[in-house]
Amino acid sequence: MNAVAMAAVVQLSLLAGTESDYASAYKAHQESGRPLVVLVGADWCPGCRQMHDSTIPQAQQNGLLNDVEFVYVNTDRQHSLASKIMQGGSIPQLVMYHETEEGFQREQLTGAQSLGAIRSFVRRGVERASKVRQAAHTE
Repeated sequence: MNAVAMAAVVQLSLLAGTESDYASAYKAHQESGRPLVVLVGADWCPGCRQMHDSTIPQAQQNGLLNDVEFVYVNTDRQHSLASKIMQGGSIPQLVMYHETEEGFQREQLTGAQSLGAIRSFVRRGVERASKVRQAAHTE
């Protein structure tokens, strides 16, 4: 399988989203200390489709998600899980959990987002989590 085909398979599997995918991403987040980024959306939502089908794959191709654990949660297929993650009823929601000096923090972007907005959002969480990991290693 060539590299392009393999990247497409990996990308589709990351975007498919099941509760076991969420559990795996959450576990990796706990073990690595990397931020957990969750896209919560639905198939019927135009903004969600844009994020799921276009913006997030572009972010992955550009390496914007390399330093986070990423998972997609579909509100229709994973309603219970989605309701625990979401704040407010609007979708899509891009939710990030990361460690800070004060403990874990939850941040959220609501609505379809640009690549630049995602870049800033993710970078902020990665930088904060990195500071916490560095401080832990120096103590």
